[in-house]
Amino acid sequence: MKTNYSRRDFLAMSAKGVGAAVVSYGLMGCSSSDDDDEQTGVSVKFMHGVASGDPTHSSIILWTRITPEMDAETRVSWEIATDEAFSQLIGNGEMVTSQDRDYTVKVDAIGLDAGTRYYYRFKSGTTVSPIGQAKTLPEGAIDSVKLAVMSCANFPAGHFNVYQLASNMDDLDAVIHLGDYIYEYGRGGYASENAAELGREVMPAGELFTLADYRTRYGQYRSDASLTALHAKVPFITVWDDHEVANDAWADGAENHNEAEGDFEARKTAALQAYFEWLPIRPWKEGNHEEIYRSFSFGNLLDLHMLDTRLLARDKQLDYADYIDDATNTIDSAGFMADVTSTERTMLGTEQLQWLQGHMLNSTAKWQVLGQQVLMGSMMLPAAIATQKLSVYQYAELGALAQLAARAAANDPTLTAQEYSFLIGNQHKLTPEVMALLQLPSIPYNLDAWDGYAYEREVILATAKAKGTNLVVIAGDTHNAWANELTDSHGDAVGVGFATSSVSSPGLEYYLGISADQQAVTEAGIVDLVAGLKYTNLRDRGFMVLTFDNEMVRSDWHYVDTLMSTEFSEATDKRFSAVTKAGEKTITPVSAS
Repeated sequence: MKTNYSRRDFLAMSAKGVGAAVVSYGLMGCSSSDDDDEQTGVSVKFMHGVASGDPTHSSIILWTRITPEMDAETRVSWEIATDEAFSQLIGNGEMVTSQDRDYTVKVDAIGLDAGTRYYYRFKSGTTVSPIGQAKTLPEGAIDSVKLAVMSCANFPAGHFNVYQLASNMDDLDAVIHLGDYIYEYGRGGYASENAAELGREVMPAGELFTLADYRTRYGQYRSDASLTALHAKVPFITVWDDHEVANDAWADGAENHNEAEGDFEARKTAALQAYFEWLPIRPWKEGNHEEIYRSFSFGNLLDLHMLDTRLLARDKQLDYADYIDDATNTIDSAGFMADVTSTERTMLGTEQLQWLQGHMLNSTAKWQVLGQQVLMGSMMLPAAIATQKLSVYQYAELGALAQLAARAAANDPTLTAQEYSFLIGNQHKLTPEVMALLQLPSIPYNLDAWDGYAYEREVILATAKAKGTNLVVIAGDTHNAWANELTDSHGDAVGVGFATSSVSSPGLEYYLGISADQQAVTEAGIVDLVAGLKYTNLRDRGFMVLTFDNEMVRSDWHYVDTLMSTEFSEATDKRFSAVTKAGEKTITPVSAS
């Protein structure tokens, strides 16, 4: 254990934000709060478990929250040990928490050894928290890193069985949570059809606007046994997405916010304060709740750069309604392309983009991983599908019929009698409106993703290409699983993108009405339509595990069979695995195991 700190060490720790949490310097002697509840006269409960996060080579954030029987400043102590019995204690200390920080406790335990598992717990009076496990980042030459990736947990949509499934794994180095840790909607809102039956109606009952609202919602989420179990077992590395504030947010507003709901900046400030209170994340400095982009070094194998593509600097999303003439089903393609490729359009902002480029160019790790919210792979779909004028199934059926009609009009001698008969029986479906839809160009299906911010995506890909980086971009947000090969505007392969399904939020099966019997054909149709797309799952809830070594990265997608009961199993028939070898930019499916 490291115990000596120079002035340079102290300044470095201050720069990365240890001043925003109480700092544990090692053994401090017996904690006075061990005696009894007479310290404050207030008894407490640990109702929200414990958590660790933002590990470095020598430190990690430890978190808990107390629920006191009455509002009062309350003293809480902590202990860190190398064994679960706490016979090998290597650090302890104490702090006072209060209503001002929603009774949360956040400790930056420093002076730890690299690549080491620790056990920690908290005490208040005679009440002891559950025991948590924490793990620091490894240094030097290492063989492998294993990360679970998840996002989009909507409490009323179903039980958090995905968290429970991940907590059953014993070899994870960290959980990467890519946002939508909570949702801001009120009761009866998004994906709440079964909430009352499941006993998962949200608290508070209304939509979230104030600091008290967001704190209450976090408290409800953090009371969930499956989420509590995962937090206690594995350190989290997190970024937010939109629903930590409001749906489809950008820097200055959100789709789910209007002027009648008050000042958006005040709402965002409250939401982000609650985020920092309730998650084991290390702020850069006291009171800074807006900058979360940061890097994590897993020895010489992997550098993980966590980005904020959502709230810091993002421009408002483009809207197809501004470019499509519904009367004629025509698109102003020139105007749209000019706007979507504009060099003035930003998702990261200049400062964050330059920071990312510097880290990518200076890194010596084998793999460069971008942990961020939205899909980077180009997802170009026929406009009729992207704008939901036609389903994938309808597009394929009508497109095939239109091809038969074109062959018949050209007197194609290879047209069979059976094909001609089918055409005659179905030609009435090829109305002028349908033909106009079929002739629309391919466009990005999701302008909230990187397809809506094309210039900055090119800058990032050019940076990776210049360095010859083994680039892996991970994403959440869409509630569906994806695997894309990433190419730049010149058609050059640059890296790969892996996206996780959601913990509980419904995906395209919900929005497009994809039934179970149409899942396979729809997924195959989309993979066939989208260049560079090698895999998708459009229906199942789950998470992704990335295993890196010096030869390759392997992605394993895991799914659960139900959210409607806490009695569940892994849907092993849905499991899918793919690998990308170092030095290559291709995705190869492999047998799941």
